[in-house]
Amino acid sequence: MSIRGGSLGLKRKRPGLDGPSKELTSDERNIHDLIKSKGDMGIWKGDIRKELNIANAKIVDNCVKSLQGKQLIKEVPNVQAKAKKRLMAIEFEPSTELTGGVWYQDGLLNEDLIKGLKKFCLYRLSKRKIATADGIRHEIKSHKGVEMSVEQVKEILDNLVLEKEISRLKGNGIGELTSFPINADCYKFKPQNTKVGAFAVIPCGVCPRINHCAPDGIISPISCTYYSKWLEF
Repeated sequence: MSIRGGSLGLKRKRPGLDGPSKELTSDERNIHDLIKSKGDMGIWKGDIRKELNIANAKIVDNCVKSLQGKQLIKEVPNVQAKAKKRLMAIEFEPSTELTGGVWYQDGLLNEDLIKGLKKFCLYRLSKRKIATADGIRHEIKSHKGVEMSVEQVKEILDNLVLEKEISRLKGNGIGELTSFPINADCYKFKPQNTKVGAFAVIPCGVCPRINHCAPDGIISPISCTYYSKWLEF
């Protein structure tokens, strides 16, 4: 999965659009030009009337319907104002500000993706103990095939910090932070305090194969090395 973004999100040039004005009425041409000028942010239909000073809402409605029928514009969702869908020239992809980026799918928060990434980050940090957002980003790409920016990974990690699952440190070149750049944001796995109960640190909680574990299965608590060590605790 790739993450879309960029300055104007220009997608492609559609064939046959070099001279759309030949096929458009004067009102359609003005509305199309205005929508196209808004790039990957598009424009709300109500704002078209204001910017072009069109008193009759029906004129805008008819022109928009005609432009959509001619595949010159499209309607895109806006996660920040769901009741105000945007109109955008067909050759643009909506900005992440409108779509919500990787965290949203079809205008809805992708909770499964967020939960999966949080679980993966916790698992990798439990192995590495300390890592930067960029380091985790490379592991997400390598193991999950998901392209993410450093800032997006930081959003996941900072959320885990707020949930007190991990801690954030500043690189100082000393001790456990020797291999990290000075002042770099580092994230450290935070084992649960055993005083709150041994079950708080049961290895099954971060096991990536927990869904395949069964008493009589190939993967089971009986044959699990980590589970045996936990029992010895």
